[in-house]
Amino acid sequence: MEIYNRLQSDIYSFGYEQWMKIGVTDNWAHILNSIVLLIALFILLLILDRILRKVVLMLLIKAIRKSKTRIDDYLIRNGVLKNAIHIFPLLLAKYSIPLIFTGFPQWTNISMKIVNVIIIWSITMLIKSITLSFKDLLRLRKKYIDKPLDSYFQVVTILLYIICGILSFTHLLGVSPRSVLGGLGAASAIVLLVFKDTILGFVASIQVSSNDMVRVGDWIEMSKYGADGDVVEINLSTVKVQNFDKTITTIPTYALISDSFKNYRGMQKAGGRRIKRSIHIKMGSIRFLKQEEIENLKRVKLLKSYIIERQKEIDEYNYTHVDDPTMLVNGRRMTNVGLFREYIKRYLLNNPKTNKSFSLMVRHLQPTEHGLPIEIYTFANTTVWAEYEGIMADIFDHVFAVVPYFHLEIYESPASDDLREIIHNLPNNKGS
Repeated sequence: MEIYNRLQSDIYSFGYEQWMKIGVTDNWAHILNSIVLLIALFILLLILDRILRKVVLMLLIKAIRKSKTRIDDYLIRNGVLKNAIHIFPLLLAKYSIPLIFTGFPQWTNISMKIVNVIIIWSITMLIKSITLSFKDLLRLRKKYIDKPLDSYFQVVTILLYIICGILSFTHLLGVSPRSVLGGLGAASAIVLLVFKDTILGFVASIQVSSNDMVRVGDWIEMSKYGADGDVVEINLSTVKVQNFDKTITTIPTYALISDSFKNYRGMQKAGGRRIKRSIHIKMGSIRFLKQEEIENLKRVKLLKSYIIERQKEIDEYNYTHVDDPTMLVNGRRMTNVGLFREYIKRYLLNNPKTNKSFSLMVRHLQPTEHGLPIEIYTFANTTVWAEYEGIMADIFDHVFAVVPYFHLEIYESPASDDLREIIHNLPNNKGS
């Protein structure tokens, strides 16, 4: 250390003497010497940081990725090495400050405090990265899979920030951390009352960020606040959502963890949006199909192979198990609604605008006073809203149009014109 201090003194003295030789006054010689040394230190720190990031860090990452262990992968992913490397230039800056401000001792103390605070925050970020890596490592163990590790490590992160803030504050003021903690304890009730929303927002923002619940650009829906659109801003107290009608809804940040909301990011990443809609069939129109009707439906390309195979299966069963085939309820028969469901299913499977990698089904729902609901459950191959609506409309345009070909009827409540026609056709009204 003595050699280092002597070297610093020699460097400063050399620069100071050069300024004095060219006729600069004593005060200005100190000022210009400090400015030159400060610029030189800044350039040196940039070069050192670049070498550490572009050379040392890259070599370490390449060496680590060749290993088969998972721990070092987590260290890279959580930025442990990156945060550790940033500390070295800061240490160099710390030990260089006495050299730069040799002629101004009052500035040395201030500069040292600022650099020390930056080092404290850098070490805090390093510790945070290590704890995140430890959390990822614990997730590999079976006994921790169903444990709320995120909640535990969020508390650790908050404590780290609190400790870092106290150390930074006490270091800048030059007071003992114990005195600051005592003062905070006495004023905690007032602080909690005055800064309640800020504290709630601060805790919520940490949880939202660490859990990756919401990002800027996500499409979220929160009915309680009338929000249905894209997140445009997230800050300590509020989240701004631009609705699709271009209005802006402001949501308290803590509401994202206290209330439920829907985030469509998963749907957008998946590349498909769900279509889930029903049509209601009039139950009085459901019946067995006659042979000539079956033969006519064989002309439908999507159904031909299915009808042939299904008819063969039914005939074999009825031949073996049915004594009186003239009674339709004996044995098995094809129904118009059954072929209708199969047709819709095959139509969806052959539709290039549906996503075949997700669930696809056509099913009955519970019959109601509005008929038998036939639900179509599939996914469009796009998440773009306008294109999705067009795909869904095209599908149901076709489905509604083919209903009569299966001798079915769609249920709909009678309109006023229908009621007037019924009343007009009543026997008492025919003579009038």
